[in-house]
Amino acid sequence: MPTHCNMNATIETDRLTLRKIIPSDAEGMFLLDSNPNVHEFLGNHPVISIEESRKYIANIRNQYLENGIGRYAVILKETNTFIGWCGIKFITEPENGHVNFYEIGYRFIENYWGQGFGYESAKAWLDYGFTTMDIKTMYASANIENVGSRRILEKLGMQQKNEFDWKGIACLWYELNANNQG
Repeated sequence: MPTHCNMNATIETDRLTLRKIIPSDAEGMFLLDSNPNVHEFLGNHPVISIEESRKYIANIRNQYLENGIGRYAVILKETNTFIGWCGIKFITEPENGHVNFYEIGYRFIENYWGQGFGYESAKAWLDYGFTTMDIKTMYASANIENVGSRRILEKLGMQQKNEFDWKGIACLWYELNANNQG
C-alpha cells in the first residue's frame, strides 16, 4: 500500500518550485515530449500531438488520486517557466523483479539540460520521500547509454544493482535505502 504524501505539497529549492502537474502544463509537456532528443533513451517514441500530452497529464493526475503521489512539474522560479517534471511514482507493474515500489524519475526540456536541475529536483524529492513519506527504499532505472541520467542517480548516492531489459532497452537498476542516504 503506498505511503501518501500531502498532495497539496509544493517543494521549493533554491532555483525551483516543484508542484502538481496541472492541465495548463500541456504546452510545456508537449514541448518536452515532442523532442526526439528527449526520447532518445526512452524508446524513441516522442509525442506528435498536444492531445497526447493532455492524456499523459490526466494519467499523472490520476496517479495522485490512486497512489497519493506522482510526478510533479518543475518550475524555474526566476521566470515561472515549466522546464520538465520530477518526482516519485508508485510503480504497480512488475519491473526488474519488483512490484509496488517507489521510483524517482525526471525529464527536462532540452534547453535546461546540464544545468543541475535534474539533481536539484531529484534530491529534493528524495529528501521528501525519505523524511515526510517515510519511504524505506527508493528505486530508479536509466538506459545504460544515458550517461547524464546515470550521473544524476550516482550523485544522489543511488547504488547500481544490476542490468535489466525494459521493453527491449538495456537499463541499469539503482537503489537507495533511507538509512544510507548522504
